[in-house]
Amino acid sequence: MREPLIAGNWKMNCTIDAAVELVTSVRESLGSVTGVEVVVCPPFVALHSVSNVLKETQIRVGAQDVFYEDAGAFTGEISPPMLSDLCHYVIVGHSERRKWFGETGELVAKKVAAARRHGLVPILCVGESLEENMAGRTEQVLTHQLRGALESSTPFKELVVAYEPIWAIGTGRPALPDDVNQTARAIRGMIGRLWDMGSARELRILYGGSVDSENVVAFVSLSDIDGALVGGASLRAPEFAEIVFRTASAEKKRSSG
Repeated sequence: MREPLIAGNWKMNCTIDAAVELVTSVRESLGSVTGVEVVVCPPFVALHSVSNVLKETQIRVGAQDVFYEDAGAFTGEISPPMLSDLCHYVIVGHSERRKWFGETGELVAKKVAAARRHGLVPILCVGESLEENMAGRTEQVLTHQLRGALESSTPFKELVVAYEPIWAIGTGRPALPDDVNQTARAIRGMIGRLWDMGSARELRILYGGSVDSENVVAFVSLSDIDGALVGGASLRAPEFAEIVFRTASAEKKRSSG
């Protein structure tokens, strides 16, 4: 069984003090919840403080991005060795990085390789625009993104893929669960063709796009969805905790069934 994963992407929010307050509240709200892996991804400047708050807990820390070189004259960038003592996961290829910073498949592939080289687990984001979705090009777009990021990589089951339809991120308009499951199954097939089906069956696929406590069960109960990458709702500790609790409950029912 693939353990569900709920990851909170805080994006460019929270000062260090606010991040400590938020993650402290998350830690206290979650208590000793089991059956779900929980990750919080604060801004770079708060990683050290958040990591300290979460010591001796089961909650993992992730970074929101990483550069592909270990060191050098790359002003403003953060290398994998700088992150390896602070976090376990790193988000790569998020649609906001692709849109606002022009990240290409080649660049994402370098980041995946760099993260892996230093023991960081990539959360690889893929997703299509509304225009691409309406034109029936979802699988074509995702195939291109996955091939660009993973074609030169050897299989590794730790990889996490987050399917985030761009038109659903932060809009309050989540995708339909049946469509999400169909797309996740297609993603698994794409990775199976790039690598092998054994590896594809083992890796976790998350859904992201206007996830909240009211709709999360509809997604995490799907056969090919293994959790969620949560945006705005992860900035509210009680709401984020409720997402985790409902995921744990759904997983318990699925396992017992």
